[in-house]
Order: sequence, then C-alpha cells, then structure tokens
Amino acid sequence: MAIVNDIYTFLNEIAPVRYQMDFDNAGFLVGDGGAAVKKALLALDITDDVIAEAVELRAQLIVSHHPLIFTPLRHATTDDLAGRKVLALARYGISAICMHTNLDIADGGVNDALMAALGAEVTGGLEPAGTAIDGSALTCGRIGKLPEPMTMAEFLPYVAGHLHANGLRYVDGGLPVERLAVCGGSGGNMLELAAAKGCDTFVTADVKYDRFLAAKELGINLIDADHFCTENVVIPVLQAKLQPRFPNVAFAISQVHHQTAQTYCP
Repeated sequence: MAIVNDIYTFLNEIAPVRYQMDFDNAGFLVGDGGAAVKKALLALDITDDVIAEAVELRAQLIVSHHPLIFTPLRHATTDDLAGRKVLALARYGISAICMHTNLDIADGGVNDALMAALGAEVTGGLEPAGTAIDGSALTCGRIGKLPEPMTMAEFLPYVAGHLHANGLRYVDGGLPVERLAVCGGSGGNMLELAAAKGCDTFVTADVKYDRFLAAKELGINLIDADHFCTENVVIPVLQAKLQPRFPNVAFAISQVHHQTAQTYCP
C-alpha cells in the first residue's frame, strides 16, 4: 500500500523541490506523510470545489501545481481562504502535495507539456534557472519548432483549440509562426529574451499592457493563452507518470476545475 510520503518522494524525483524559485512554497504542505493512499485527485489548484470533489471521491491526497499556502500561514480559520482549505483538508484527512516552479523547470514538466500540446518539438530552454543535480543547466520556459510554419490567422484557433482556451489576447508581429517560445503561466517578462533568441512567437499568460506594446515594437507575435490553459496541460502528464508507478492507487484528474476567466465578445 502506498503512503503519502512514497508519492511525494517520487514526485520529488521527477521535479525536485530544490529546483523551485526563491518566492515559491512547493512541497508536501498539508497532511500525514504516513497515511495510506488509495485514491488521489490531481488538479492545477486546490480550490473549495476541488476539495469537495476529493471528499466525494474519498481521496486521501490532492496533488496540485499551485501551492495551497504561499505566504506564512499565521492562523487557520474559516474566515480566510487558505485557512478554511487547510481546515477542510484536515477535517477529511486529505493531504496536499504542491509541485510548482520546480515542475515548471523540470524536464517533462509544465513547459515541455505545453510545447507538446502545441505540437512543437523542444529545441532548447528559454531562461536560465540554475543547475540540476547532474550539473546540467536548468531553464524555465522552452524554445521549440513547429513541423510546418503557420500564419497567425491559422495559429490562433490552433492554440485556442489545443489548449481548450475560451479566448486569446495577442499581438500579431507580422511574422509566420514556426520558432516558438513558451512559458506556462506568467511569463511576460521573458518576451525580450524570446525575441533575442530568434523566436517569431511567444505563448504565455497574464500578459500586461506594456508587454503587448513591447511585442509590437519588437516585431514578435505574442499570445496570452490564459494561466490555467497554459499550465493545466501538465496534469494528464502527472497522471501518466504516477499511475504506473503506483498501480494500487487510483489517480483521478479533477472534473470540476476549469479555466476561470471568461471572454466576452460584444
């Protein structure tokens, strides 16, 4: 029978927590490491709905990408968002493991999954992010190449369809799409780096106004494909890694957690 610590150890092998960025709070955040796990729920975030889903499934563990706790938790009451979730998890005996920027950086993690979802071959990394255990360079974000060039008019619906996004924000830099840079989640600060590395298109999320202006002036295509949509691609990848390693645990993907932001087109 697998226990929480077994699953955490395995996740720490594929995306070592030591890779996380300084601001982050990845790792085993809530629960009993010795608790047996028969069912686990995988989700990008630990929301109230995801916790309710885990309770209904009678899961003993939630594995998420975004940490349940970011800032120091000075109290846990039903009056604050993080506190009430911690209390609910404790009430139902559910543990929480959160693999965040370490999973962005790791081979086979968020950014490789994003490239794969877009049908592009990874050819390199985007931003330096330290050194791996074996001495190789770590990077956040990826550079890749599509099998065949597309126009932006073709690529925009392609991205929306492959990432299940309900809308995109973008700047058309006037270039055909072939050499991509991607960064799942908030990667607008990497725009100049993507342009300097010869990419014609950058796909990321949470893009601010000044980044769209910069993209227009740099002459690079920029697509904001939503934070959830650019990162949720890793959840099926986690399931595919975990299920064969722990065949006696049922790993389910959340069916209630979806893209939160909606697009209104008058």
